[in-house]
Amino acid sequence: MSGSIASSIVVATVAAFVLSSLWYMLFGRRLAALSPAYATGAGPSGPVVGLELLRSLVVAAVLAVLAAGGGTDSWLEGAALGLLAWVGFPLVILAGSVLHERYRWQLAAVHLGDWLLKLVLVAAIVSAWR
Repeated sequence: MSGSIASSIVVATVAAFVLSSLWYMLFGRRLAALSPAYATGAGPSGPVVGLELLRSLVVAAVLAVLAAGGGTDSWLEGAALGLLAWVGFPLVILAGSVLHERYRWQLAAVHLGDWLLKLVLVAAIVSAWR
């Protein structure tokens, strides 16, 4: 992996983590009303923060591979890749949870908003960086 690709993955990882953190702070009260998992009001523990950074790293690395394989080389093409990834994965997976597991659609909508922003941002960064 070239230094440039690795740098784009690191930057995209941090950007995704920060954006996602802001998103969930913005919707904290709504989440607390929708799910007992968020009702405590306590922030995430150290291990949770570390695991979220790892998840963001995996997302950034996968999108970097997809961007390279698809030949995307601009932020706009990357944003389109991120949108496509969002439709194909989080949207489909969470729709299945809503349809088959009685997952609250309002809770799914909060998570889908996070995934949409995160995937578009990360794919735009790793695509433009190449």
